[in-house]
Amino acid sequence: MGKLLLTGIDGNLGKQAADYLLELVDKDKIIFCSYNPTALKKYEEQGIETHVTNFNKMDGLVDAFTGADKLALISMPFVGLKRQRAHKNVIDAAKKAGVKQIIYTSLVNAADESNPSIEKIDHIYTEEYIKRIGLDYIFLRNSQYAEAMITNYFTYVKGDGVLKNSQGDGKMAYISREDCAKAVAFSIASNEYQEAILNINGPERMTISEFITIGNRVTGNHVTYEEITDEENYAIFDAMGVPRTTDGEFKEDSEAPFSSEGMVTFAQAIRLGKMDVFTDDFKKLTGQDPLTVKYMFEHANQFQIGSRHSKDN
Repeated sequence: MGKLLLTGIDGNLGKQAADYLLELVDKDKIIFCSYNPTALKKYEEQGIETHVTNFNKMDGLVDAFTGADKLALISMPFVGLKRQRAHKNVIDAAKKAGVKQIIYTSLVNAADESNPSIEKIDHIYTEEYIKRIGLDYIFLRNSQYAEAMITNYFTYVKGDGVLKNSQGDGKMAYISREDCAKAVAFSIASNEYQEAILNINGPERMTISEFITIGNRVTGNHVTYEEITDEENYAIFDAMGVPRTTDGEFKEDSEAPFSSEGMVTFAQAIRLGKMDVFTDDFKKLTGQDPLTVKYMFEHANQFQIGSRHSKDN
């Protein structure tokens, strides 16, 4: 049997997935890839096979992937044709290198053409390309990270106490990024799934108002929710200096390290009921219950969205 290859270990999700994978699999069975050699150094010092890779170019990818049976592709952090081309490079190189299965971090309801999320376009492109090229797959269709909304909650605690967005009464089964990382590790370590689509959801669906109520109970704050229009939502992010697309400039240490186009269309998708997928796939995969929003608020310092990591050239 070949090795298990994990990409993106420089990022927030990939770094956590790497730690979980090392708990599940002997290190001589693992390959870690990153664009950042500094992120690889501690693993290299442990005797783990590592490769510096830039998915925006095909150069060196086939060599880096050779010897791997399974490859976990952590989706890239930029949106649009640039991400699609980068993912295609990874998939083409994996095929040439003899990789048999790709694990891909996708998005809930990615295949629904009526889902307005701009993010889902790249995800369904990648899913369909993996199928078309003839590789086995596990698609991990993740719900929204709870960390994003916990960070957002505290942004409004420091502000006027009124959390404003355009997702209305739509529901989402918020999942911790930690659990999404765990799902990646268990998926690549498992031999039980072929041509599988797993929805990685939190333990309960809730509206943003219900999410805020949990935060208030745990923290003692008094944040309220106000639904605004998509246009007003864009205006808030514009005022924060958040770029409309991932081609824009991101502020260092931004509390909203995503493009506003991604966030507003995501909110729209939630409002329209396009993101309320709810399954127990996470527990079937890992044998564990996903973390609750209450637990994450109780340990809020551990569940912040963190800095943006990307390599765009």
